[in-house]
Amino acid sequence: MTLTTKETSLLNDLKSQEQLCIDKYTRYATQACDTGLKTLFTSIADTERTHLKTVTDILAGNEPHETASPTATECVYTGKSTCDETSKQNDAYLCRDALAMEKHVSSVYDTSIFEFTSPKLRDTLAHIQKEEQNHGEQLYSYLASNGLYNVK
Repeated sequence: MTLTTKETSLLNDLKSQEQLCIDKYTRYATQACDTGLKTLFTSIADTERTHLKTVTDILAGNEPHETASPTATECVYTGKSTCDETSKQNDAYLCRDALAMEKHVSSVYDTSIFEFTSPKLRDTLAHIQKEEQNHGEQLYSYLASNGLYNVK
């Protein structure tokens, strides 16, 4: 598989973004108060590791193999936080930051999908983008179920 210069550049950007996602979700899992949120951050970090491996494999010239990841409906958080108000606000901050990160990463995948010449690679990137959108839905669900989505 031969990549264009532009495709290689986009993949390197996606690789950096995925590593940042892993780093943040891993850090946030240790900083969150709510155990359900800790679990959510850990689960999303695991999916991001799969994305990083896929992007790294493509950069190495290997054909991607799509793997099934949990969908948002399987992982949506519906519990109520039992943390004190200050801790809940910190958890909300972590979620809002992660949600902004997911919006950015999803947009980078969106741009990349249009730039790739291989239908297989476009499909792989679209699959990852869908999972990034699911992460956003999961974070929104946590915020909404705790009355924290529109709180500043």
